[in-house]
Amino acid sequence: MAKLGIVKVRLDRDVNGYVLACASTKEAVVIDPGLPPDKIAEQLNGLTVKYIVATHGHPGHVAGKDDLKELTGGQTAIHTADAKQFLRSADRYLLDGDEIDFGEFKLSVLHTPGHTPGSICLVVANHAFVGDTILAGGIGKQTPETDLRRQMMSIGTKLMRLPLGTALYPGHGPATSLQRELQQNPIFRGAPTRA
Repeated sequence: MAKLGIVKVRLDRDVNGYVLACASTKEAVVIDPGLPPDKIAEQLNGLTVKYIVATHGHPGHVAGKDDLKELTGGQTAIHTADAKQFLRSADRYLLDGDEIDFGEFKLSVLHTPGHTPGSICLVVANHAFVGDTILAGGIGKQTPETDLRRQMMSIGTKLMRLPLGTALYPGHGPATSLQRELQQNPIFRGAPTRA
């Protein structure tokens, strides 16, 4: 069975970037390529970056993508709605249900609009990289393009369908789990419990 390596990289603006690597093939994906890109590059020794993916188009989550692409040769990717909203270019424009292959793994794309029109979460095995859709104890801060109702619908219709033990890796703050957030996150107060 293939082993997945996950490294969290603390970037400017308190953004969490992530490096996911297949241990057997040494192929990797970078999630949320903020600044400075050399901080991410330090974690790439011996790895071949296939993709550089943004969970959404806010500057803290994409500002290093072009420099990182130049350093690694990885293809950049973002959801089409955020490419339009924030005038972001990419090598690949993502849609709900797309898969991103690296090594022996596939990242599944879940379109979770709300924080931004093109917010996505990326799921591999029992790990979900959720950007600012949900954070430990809250959700990403509201900005002019945030649609809170859509964000809550995305959480309810997409993330709540994942297994309770799914680890959540947000764009800011500590990692958490779906089960912990259902029990402790104020956004779920009054929500029906899940068995």
